[in-house]
Amino acid sequence: MSPESSASGGWRSQPKADEPGPSFSDSYGPAGRAPAPRTRGAQAASAGGATGSALAGPTPRQHFQQQLRELEQRALGGLDIIVEQLDRVLEALEHQDVELAAMVIADDDRVDGRYLEIHQGILSLLALQAPVAGDLRVVAALLHVMKNIERMGDQCVNIAKLIPLSGHEPPRRRELLEALLKMGALARSEVTQCKAAFATRDVALAEDLVRQDRAINRLNRDIFRMALEVGDDPDTREWAMHMILVARALERIGDNAVDIGEQVAFVVTGLFREFSDSSQPVGRD
Repeated sequence: MSPESSASGGWRSQPKADEPGPSFSDSYGPAGRAPAPRTRGAQAASAGGATGSALAGPTPRQHFQQQLRELEQRALGGLDIIVEQLDRVLEALEHQDVELAAMVIADDDRVDGRYLEIHQGILSLLALQAPVAGDLRVVAALLHVMKNIERMGDQCVNIAKLIPLSGHEPPRRRELLEALLKMGALARSEVTQCKAAFATRDVALAEDLVRQDRAINRLNRDIFRMALEVGDDPDTREWAMHMILVARALERIGDNAVDIGEQVAFVVTGLFREFSDSSQPVGRD
């Protein structure tokens, strides 16, 4: 057997003199070390790169929408404050409670604070993001909602300020007072309904506010007529004139609720429209 044969009897080619065989570095790397095996983590990272990106945090747009939803909840919470103010001022009116009326006046700071909070929050959002389409409509609508909420709070304060003007035991007329309390209950119902309509984007529920507002307008006219017919007693006439102003404030609260309902239609459809034409003369519904 030739000296070129292997110990097992097989033949193997011998490198030529000018052809070097495989070197140590070819098998173990330039530093003479064996290449490190791929770890399980590296394999998972290469296989699940798409999964890793899906687990990333919210995008700036998603963060903006979350903040906008929180602002909307805080804004609609302002209507809950209005309901509390209405309940207290109507109770003060029914019982001629001057102390409770003073509490309503002092608590108006809560409404003003909520108004400023929402406005500042919206300005901060606009400084970070440029809302488009539906988000932009919500931002614009929330500004109108807060304006109407602040006005509702002012009307509650106006009623509270009228209560002590007639003294602790004014000469009241029961039928006129009952009409005012009924009017206040309708205004309260409108406030809660406009909140529900905005929260659920229910245009039909928002449009139904007009029906209740017509009932408030009828009572407003009836109260004015009753006040003119109270008689010639100066004290009674003075109290009746104050009640005309109370009725006017309640009627304005109803109008503010309808305005919020109109913002619901704007958010949903992108078109602003008035639910009733105030330019037309008011009929006897």
